[in-house]
Amino acid sequence: MTLKQLQYITTVADVKNITEAAKRLFIAQPSLTAAIHELENEYGITIFIRGNKGVQLTPEGDEFLGYARQVLEQANLIEERYNGTQKGKLRFSVSAQHYSFAVEAFVELLRECGGDKYEFHMRETQTYDIIDDVAHLRSEIGILYVNEFNKTVINKTLRDNNLVFTKLFTAKPHVFIGKSSPLAKKRSLTLDDLKPYPRLSYEQGSHNSFYFSEEILSTVDCDKEIVVCDRASLFNMLIGLNGYTICSGVINEELNGPNIIAKPLKVNDYMEIGYILPNNVPPSKLTKEYINRLKGLLKISKN
Repeated sequence: MTLKQLQYITTVADVKNITEAAKRLFIAQPSLTAAIHELENEYGITIFIRGNKGVQLTPEGDEFLGYARQVLEQANLIEERYNGTQKGKLRFSVSAQHYSFAVEAFVELLRECGGDKYEFHMRETQTYDIIDDVAHLRSEIGILYVNEFNKTVINKTLRDNNLVFTKLFTAKPHVFIGKSSPLAKKRSLTLDDLKPYPRLSYEQGSHNSFYFSEEILSTVDCDKEIVVCDRASLFNMLIGLNGYTICSGVINEELNGPNIIAKPLKVNDYMEIGYILPNNVPPSKLTKEYINRLKGLLKISKN
């Protein structure tokens, strides 16, 4: 096994196509295929299978890839620590629930640390995928919340994936609504106030369990439900349909526009919003910088 072989399989896993991976790695396709087969033969496993949609990881390949990413991350840390060098493009990835402060910190980090060559990923995605991304080092850090309702399931899932959760702040429940909503004139809202209006929430895919819901109080009965996959659709429907979504209340007008506002929700609940990291991989310099920017933004927003 060599670091180069591990780089090969991570690139193939990312692009899901041998030909495209070979181009990115600047090697001939037969050489790439041979290197992967050598690695598979060395450990007696099948990492990839070919299908109609390109190559896909096998279950044992997915497990192996998690270890491979950890080894490569450690190798990069050694290079950075002792040689003061960063190979190739500067790379950084975040997986997060749909929080504007996570995007704002990402933008700040990119502006200050991106340099001349970089490849940054901001994945606003489903809760289980956030955990899976960090567990397999597709992302260096994940942002999500826990509360009394979901913490047993979320904490078990984190332990099973050898991840640790660190709280950034505790948020009281709020409601995002459009600025022209009939509810906009109220200083605070109750669940009864919300009943006539459509509730918007984010799709959670095959793990669409209440415990993985991005919105608290997801088990409260609602006659009008709209499920979306992205922030733009949700905000458009908040405005166009007088909908609402239950959230942390932290919003950035510069990023999200002036037409979305937050109102306190009168319920006995909370959201502990924080970040998750691998338990056995030291955070990179960029990860530490990103966490510092998160803390700085959240400190400002509370003042």
